[in-house]
Amino acid sequence: MRSIVVVVVLVLAGCAGTPGTAVPGKAGTAAPTSAGSAVAAGCHGLSGLSADGGLPEVRGQGRGAEVWGLLFAPAPFERGREVKIVWRMTGEGPLTVTATLPDGTRARRTFGPEQHGGSTWKRPGEEWGTGFVFPKPGCWRFDLTRTRGTGRVWLPVR
Repeated sequence: MRSIVVVVVLVLAGCAGTPGTAVPGKAGTAAPTSAGSAVAAGCHGLSGLSADGGLPEVRGQGRGAEVWGLLFAPAPFERGREVKIVWRMTGEGPLTVTATLPDGTRARRTFGPEQHGGSTWKRPGEEWGTGFVFPKPGCWRFDLTRTRGTGRVWLPVR
C-alpha cells in the first residue's frame, strides 16, 4: 500500500516596509504595487493602499459602516507637514476623526471634518475633508465615528 503525504506550507508576512495596494474585496490586505506606497515597520492592521493613476486611497475596517480615505500625500506621510485626507463613510450622523499613536500622542487636526457636497471620487457614503499634522513618526490609528457606524484606518508617518 502506498502512502501519499501532503505538505501544507503557511506563510505569514508582516507589512514592514512592504509596498501595497488594495486587493478588491479584501480590506486590510496588501499586494505589491508600482505606485510606491510604502508601509512603515510595525504598522499592524494596515489597511490596503492603492493608487489607480490618481491619488492614493485606503480602505478601512468598519463596524456597521464602510470607510475609505483619499490621501493627498503619499504614505508614509512626513512628520510636521500638514496632510489632507478626504473620507467617505457610510452610516448616519456627523463624523468625528482622531489620529493617535499607541503611546497616546494625538495628531493636531488643522481642519475638519468638513462635509463635502460631492466630488468625482466614487466610494460609498458621505464625504468629509480633514487636515492633520503628525508630531512624531510611527503607525497612526485613525478612529472615525458617526452616530451609527465606526471605522479604523492605520497609516504610517516617517
